[in-house]
Amino acid sequence: MTSFQNHSAGYLVNHMARLFARGLSERIKPLGLTTGTFPALLELWEKDGLTQKELVARLDIEQATMANTLTRMERDGMIVRKRDASDGRVQRVWLTDQARALKEPAIAAAVAQNADALVGLSEAERGVFLDLAQRIILAMKSDTPPA
Repeated sequence: MTSFQNHSAGYLVNHMARLFARGLSERIKPLGLTTGTFPALLELWEKDGLTQKELVARLDIEQATMANTLTRMERDGMIVRKRDASDGRVQRVWLTDQARALKEPAIAAAVAQNADALVGLSEAERGVFLDLAQRIILAMKSDTPPA
């Protein structure tokens, strides 16, 4: 790695994310899951029946990306889309029993990947790392960085 790469937050975070995604992918592939669908599942496991627009906002991704992800999830039997009872223009995304059954093993796989990725850090360092990552994300999402 060059000196720039060793001192570039963007480069290092991107490299770490790719390595993490590769490890997570290997762990969840036997469950029939991909790293592309995993974030949507996490949101729906927390609150089933969200709209596509709500998922886009929660995951901070492009509308087209979410539409493609949901199409794949529907094709794979993970979700069904149903019209909202009070507003027929809105479709809600509901997990199938198949997707609900994957919650525990999928989250266990992610926890194991996190543990492997952070194995070289002490418990205190892990807390600091997670806090800093959350602060960086918040700063990048807002117009004014935190003080």
